[in-house]
Amino acid sequence: MKRYNTLNDYYRKLFGEKIFKVPIDAGFDCPNRDGTVAKGGCTFCTVSGSGDAIVAPDAPIREQFYKEIDFMHRKWPEVQKYLVYFQNFTNTHDKVEVLRERYEQAINEPGVVGINIGTRPDCLPDETLAYIAELTDRMHVTLELGLQTTFETTSELINRAHSYSLYVETVKRIRKLAPKTEIVAHLINGLPGETHEMMVENVRRCVTDNDIDGIKLHLLHLMTNTRMQRDFHEGRLQLMSQEEYVNVICDQLEIIPARMVIHRITGDAPRHMLIGPMWSLNKWEVLNAIDKEMERRGSRQGCKNNH
Repeated sequence: MKRYNTLNDYYRKLFGEKIFKVPIDAGFDCPNRDGTVAKGGCTFCTVSGSGDAIVAPDAPIREQFYKEIDFMHRKWPEVQKYLVYFQNFTNTHDKVEVLRERYEQAINEPGVVGINIGTRPDCLPDETLAYIAELTDRMHVTLELGLQTTFETTSELINRAHSYSLYVETVKRIRKLAPKTEIVAHLINGLPGETHEMMVENVRRCVTDNDIDGIKLHLLHLMTNTRMQRDFHEGRLQLMSQEEYVNVICDQLEIIPARMVIHRITGDAPRHMLIGPMWSLNKWEVLNAIDKEMERRGSRQGCKNNH
């Protein structure tokens, strides 16, 4: 039994069985790449916008869906329910008519019980939230709302191009205009210049200031063909050790309210693109180390949360 509220357990309770989360590249860009608010994108982001593991990103959306589930069925042939995951780049960065046309290509397929939408707080105008509210009457809807850091100095350094205050305000707007939407916050551990204390503070602020349902905790993966390579080679970025990462994750879990779902506590990166940390490729070893440290401490998710 895990000492934190896992996504797998949550989905099994919600849907009554194991499901697939099916990643889709819907062809969107980001406002900090195309000049809307900045250019170049986040410095950690690859040319695929964090969609490096998608099986057939250039195929039509419906074809991507079936290629992904065919691939997953090789390991889990019994699964018959799916969440469509619009994953890479910013999947609300267009007119609502475009979003509707692209989303509907996948979410009407047999077995689809929900949609997860990866996006940013500066790309959710009222008309988009009205459509998302409409979707919540049809299926389970999750907005995976990227934050990465609550510190403005870090945000500027990684070219995030939105403020933490905007994030807080956007969560409030979602709660008002699309109240049945599930909100999941993304944070990255190991960003340039951030100390252990700052990483823990990121989580504390995120769960205290925002009415969210879940959280994704990522390790910073330094990838080839990213702007962050320069920070690393010029000494502004120190990659985390496994021990450092396990300790900060456990400290973060202890202050996250027990009701919140932990959608991720590490990440995946293609081996051929990863510069480091290389220990992160041993995913199960990392997860087991987190479990052992929580057990050693005698702690559980939320045991140090006072809210």
